[in-house]
Amino acid sequence: MSAPRLSLVFPAFNEAENLPTLLESATKTGDQLGVDFEIVIVDDGSEDGSKAVLERWSTRDPRIRSVHHATNRGYGAALRAGLREARGDFVFFSDADLQFDLREIADLLAQADAHDVEIVAGYRAPRRDPWVRRVIARAWGALVRSLFDLPVRDIDCAFKVFRREVLDAIPIESVGAFVNTEILVRARAAGFRIRQVPVTHHPRKSGRQTGAHPRVIFQALSELVGLYGTLGQAARAPRHD
Repeated sequence: MSAPRLSLVFPAFNEAENLPTLLESATKTGDQLGVDFEIVIVDDGSEDGSKAVLERWSTRDPRIRSVHHATNRGYGAALRAGLREARGDFVFFSDADLQFDLREIADLLAQADAHDVEIVAGYRAPRRDPWVRRVIARAWGALVRSLFDLPVRDIDCAFKVFRREVLDAIPIESVGAFVNTEILVRARAAGFRIRQVPVTHHPRKSGRQTGAHPRVIFQALSELVGLYGTLGQAARAPRHD
Protein backbone atom coordinates (compact mmCIF):
# COMPACT_ATOMS: atom_id res chain seq x y z
CA MET A 1 0.00 0.00 0.00
CA SER A 2 1.19 3.51 -0.78
CA ALA A 3 1.88 5.76 2.18
CA PRO A 4 -0.92 8.19 3.06
CA ARG A 5 -0.37 11.91 3.24
CA LEU A 6 -1.45 12.06 6.88
CA SER A 7 -1.46 9.68 9.85
CA LEU A 8 -3.67 10.40 12.87
CA VAL A 9 -2.35 8.60 15.96
CA PHE A 10 -4.26 8.21 19.24
CA PRO A 11 -3.07 6.30 22.32
CA ALA A 12 -6.06 5.07 24.34
CA PHE A 13 -6.52 3.42 27.71
CA ASN A 14 -10.03 2.58 28.92
CA GLU A 15 -11.63 5.05 26.51
CA ALA A 16 -14.43 2.80 25.16
CA GLU A 17 -17.01 5.48 25.92
CA ASN A 18 -15.09 8.10 23.94
CA LEU A 19 -13.83 6.01 21.02
CA PRO A 20 -16.94 6.09 18.78
CA THR A 21 -17.12 9.88 18.94
CA LEU A 22 -13.35 10.16 18.44
CA LEU A 23 -13.33 7.89 15.40
CA GLU A 24 -16.32 9.61 13.84
CA SER A 25 -14.65 12.99 14.32
CA ALA A 26 -11.27 11.77 13.04
CA THR A 27 -12.68 10.21 9.86
CA LYS A 28 -14.82 13.27 9.16
CA THR A 29 -11.83 15.57 9.68
CA GLY A 30 -9.66 13.47 7.36
CA ASP A 31 -12.34 13.55 4.67
CA GLN A 32 -12.69 17.33 4.98
CA LEU A 33 -8.94 17.78 4.62
CA GLY A 34 -9.14 16.09 1.23
CA VAL A 35 -5.95 14.04 1.66
CA ASP A 36 -5.21 10.34 1.90
CA PHE A 37 -5.15 9.51 5.59
CA GLU A 38 -5.05 6.71 8.10
CA ILE A 39 -6.09 6.50 11.74
CA VAL A 40 -3.94 4.50 14.15
CA ILE A 41 -5.39 3.76 17.59
CA VAL A 42 -3.22 2.08 20.23
CA ASP A 43 -5.30 0.25 22.83
CA ASP A 44 -2.91 0.16 25.76
CA GLY A 45 -4.27 -2.84 27.66
CA SER A 46 -7.77 -1.43 28.16
CA GLU A 47 -10.19 -3.40 30.32
CA ASP A 48 -13.42 -1.66 29.33
CA GLY A 49 -14.28 -3.15 25.93
CA SER A 50 -12.15 -0.76 23.87
CA LYS A 51 -10.77 -3.64 21.80
CA ALA A 52 -14.23 -4.71 20.64
CA VAL A 53 -15.13 -1.13 19.72
CA LEU A 54 -11.96 -0.74 17.66
CA GLU A 55 -12.42 -4.06 15.89
CA ARG A 56 -15.93 -3.05 14.78
CA TRP A 57 -14.73 0.27 13.42
CA SER A 58 -11.67 -1.25 11.71
CA THR A 59 -13.90 -3.74 9.94
CA ARG A 60 -16.14 -0.96 8.63
CA ASP A 61 -13.35 1.39 7.52
CA PRO A 62 -9.95 0.05 6.36
CA ARG A 63 -8.37 3.45 7.02
CA ILE A 64 -8.68 2.69 10.74
CA ARG A 65 -5.98 0.44 12.17
CA SER A 66 -5.61 -0.60 15.77
CA VAL A 67 -2.72 -1.87 17.85
CA HIS A 68 -3.55 -3.82 21.02
CA HIS A 69 -1.30 -4.24 24.04
CA ALA A 70 -2.10 -7.22 26.25
CA THR A 71 -1.27 -5.17 29.35
CA ASN A 72 -1.05 -1.48 30.14
CA ARG A 73 2.48 -0.39 29.22
CA GLY A 74 2.15 3.35 29.79
CA TYR A 75 1.32 6.44 27.75
CA GLY A 76 4.77 6.77 26.25
CA ALA A 77 4.91 3.13 25.20
CA ALA A 78 1.48 3.43 23.59
CA LEU A 79 2.41 6.60 21.71
CA ARG A 80 5.69 5.05 20.53
CA ALA A 81 3.79 2.05 19.19
CA GLY A 82 1.41 4.32 17.29
CA LEU A 83 4.17 6.45 15.83
CA ARG A 84 6.00 3.30 14.67
CA GLU A 85 2.85 2.13 12.90
CA ALA A 86 2.18 5.50 11.25
CA ARG A 87 3.09 5.67 7.55
CA GLY A 88 2.09 9.22 6.63
CA ASP A 89 4.25 12.05 5.28
CA PHE A 90 2.82 14.05 8.17
CA VAL A 91 2.06 12.44 11.52
CA PHE A 92 -0.40 13.98 13.95
CA PHE A 93 -1.06 12.71 17.43
CA SER A 94 -3.54 13.50 20.14
CA ASP A 95 -5.31 11.83 23.05
CA ALA A 96 -8.56 9.89 22.90
CA ASP A 97 -10.28 11.89 25.65
CA LEU A 98 -12.14 14.33 23.34
CA GLN A 99 -10.56 17.43 24.87
CA PHE A 100 -9.45 18.80 21.48
CA ASP A 101 -11.21 19.89 18.29
CA LEU A 102 -9.74 17.75 15.53
CA ARG A 103 -10.87 20.21 12.87
CA GLU A 104 -7.94 22.39 13.99
CA ILE A 105 -5.52 19.86 12.46
CA ALA A 106 -6.04 21.83 9.23
CA ASP A 107 -4.39 24.89 10.80
CA LEU A 108 -1.39 22.88 12.00
CA LEU A 109 -0.83 21.44 8.53
CA ALA A 110 -1.17 24.90 6.97
CA GLN A 111 1.37 26.30 9.44
CA ALA A 112 3.81 23.51 8.62
CA ASP A 113 3.59 24.32 4.91
CA ALA A 114 3.51 28.10 5.19
CA HIS A 115 6.45 28.41 7.55
CA ASP A 116 8.49 25.44 6.35
CA VAL A 117 8.92 23.92 9.81
CA GLU A 118 9.17 20.27 10.81
CA ILE A 119 7.01 20.40 13.96
CA VAL A 120 3.86 22.36 14.71
CA ALA A 121 2.94 22.16 18.40
CA GLY A 122 -0.39 23.29 19.78
CA TYR A 123 -0.75 25.06 23.09
CA ARG A 124 -4.03 25.03 25.01
CA ALA A 125 -5.61 28.48 25.02
CA PRO A 126 -6.87 28.31 27.67
CA ARG A 127 -6.21 24.97 29.34
CA ARG A 128 -9.43 23.43 30.73
CA ASP A 129 -7.97 20.96 33.22
CA PRO A 130 -8.42 20.99 37.01
CA TRP A 131 -6.24 23.51 38.85
CA VAL A 132 -3.96 20.81 40.31
CA ARG A 133 -2.97 19.64 36.83
CA ARG A 134 -2.39 23.22 35.70
CA VAL A 135 -0.10 23.92 38.67
CA ILE A 136 1.88 20.73 38.03
CA ALA A 137 2.13 21.62 34.33
CA ARG A 138 3.52 25.09 35.07
CA ALA A 139 6.14 23.68 37.42
CA TRP A 140 7.06 20.97 34.92
CA GLY A 141 7.37 23.44 32.06
CA ALA A 142 9.63 25.70 34.10
CA LEU A 143 11.86 22.76 35.01
CA VAL A 144 12.18 21.54 31.43
CA ARG A 145 12.87 25.00 30.06
CA SER A 146 15.61 25.55 32.64
CA LEU A 147 17.30 22.21 31.96
CA PHE A 148 17.02 22.00 28.18
CA ASP A 149 16.41 25.59 27.02
CA LEU A 150 13.24 24.39 25.29
CA PRO A 151 11.11 27.45 24.39
CA VAL A 152 7.78 25.63 24.21
CA ARG A 153 4.95 27.08 26.28
CA ASP A 154 2.77 23.93 26.58
CA ILE A 155 5.14 20.99 26.36
CA ASP A 156 2.65 18.24 27.12
CA CYS A 157 -0.15 19.46 24.86
CA ALA A 158 -1.17 16.36 22.92
CA PHE A 159 -1.92 18.16 19.67
CA LYS A 160 1.13 18.11 17.42
CA VAL A 161 2.05 17.50 13.79
CA PHE A 162 5.45 16.18 12.69
CA ARG A 163 7.01 15.78 9.30
CA ARG A 164 8.01 12.18 8.69
CA GLU A 165 11.73 12.94 8.83
CA VAL A 166 11.54 14.00 12.48
CA LEU A 167 10.26 10.65 13.68
CA ASP A 168 12.71 8.81 11.43
CA ALA A 169 15.65 10.75 12.87
CA ILE A 170 15.18 10.59 16.64
CA PRO A 171 14.96 7.71 19.12
CA ILE A 172 12.00 7.66 21.51
CA GLU A 173 12.59 5.72 24.71
CA SER A 174 10.08 7.00 27.28
CA VAL A 175 7.36 4.66 28.46
CA GLY A 176 5.46 7.21 30.56
CA ALA A 177 4.12 10.76 30.36
CA PHE A 178 7.61 12.17 29.73
CA VAL A 179 7.33 11.15 26.07
CA ASN A 180 6.07 14.56 24.88
CA THR A 181 9.04 16.29 26.47
CA GLU A 182 11.51 13.73 25.15
CA ILE A 183 10.31 14.07 21.56
CA LEU A 184 10.55 17.87 21.58
CA VAL A 185 13.92 17.96 23.35
CA ARG A 186 15.48 15.38 21.04
CA ALA A 187 13.98 16.99 17.93
CA ARG A 188 15.28 20.44 18.81
CA ALA A 189 18.70 19.04 19.69
CA ALA A 190 18.74 17.45 16.22
CA GLY A 191 18.09 20.85 14.64
CA PHE A 192 14.39 20.55 13.77
CA ARG A 193 12.27 23.69 13.96
CA ILE A 194 9.16 24.07 16.11
CA ARG A 195 6.26 26.45 15.51
CA GLN A 196 3.60 26.96 18.19
CA VAL A 197 -0.10 27.70 17.61
CA PRO A 198 -3.07 28.08 19.99
CA VAL A 199 -5.64 25.29 20.00
CA THR A 200 -9.04 24.89 21.63
CA HIS A 201 -9.21 22.77 24.77
CA HIS A 202 -12.31 21.30 26.43
CA PRO A 203 -12.86 19.78 29.88
CA ARG A 204 -12.86 15.98 29.96
CA LYS A 205 -16.46 14.72 30.16
CA SER A 206 -15.87 10.98 30.59
CA GLY A 207 -13.07 8.59 31.46
CA ARG A 208 -10.39 9.15 34.07
CA GLN A 209 -7.27 11.30 34.00
CA THR A 210 -4.06 9.78 35.37
CA GLY A 211 -1.48 12.46 34.60
CA ALA A 212 -1.39 13.86 38.14
CA HIS A 213 -0.90 10.49 39.84
CA PRO A 214 2.29 10.45 41.99
CA ARG A 215 3.54 7.33 40.22
CA VAL A 216 3.20 9.04 36.82
CA ILE A 217 5.02 12.14 38.07
CA PHE A 218 7.84 10.12 39.64
CA GLN A 219 8.38 8.15 36.44
CA ALA A 220 8.46 11.34 34.38
CA LEU A 221 11.08 12.84 36.69
CA SER A 222 13.15 9.67 36.47
CA GLU A 223 13.04 9.71 32.67
CA LEU A 224 13.87 13.43 32.65
CA VAL A 225 17.03 12.78 34.68
CA GLY A 226 18.00 10.02 32.27
CA LEU A 227 17.56 12.22 29.19
CA TYR A 228 19.42 15.09 30.83
CA GLY A 229 22.38 12.81 31.37
CA THR A 230 22.18 11.35 27.87
CA LEU A 231 22.06 14.60 25.92
CA GLY A 232 24.55 16.49 28.04
CA GLN A 233 25.74 19.91 26.98
CA ALA A 234 24.43 19.61 23.41
CA ALA A 235 20.78 19.88 24.47
CA ARG A 236 21.44 22.46 27.18
CA ALA A 237 23.37 24.94 25.05
CA PRO A 238 21.41 28.11 24.18
CA ARG A 239 19.95 28.15 20.66
CA HIS A 240 18.63 30.94 18.48
CA ASP A 241 15.64 29.98 16.33
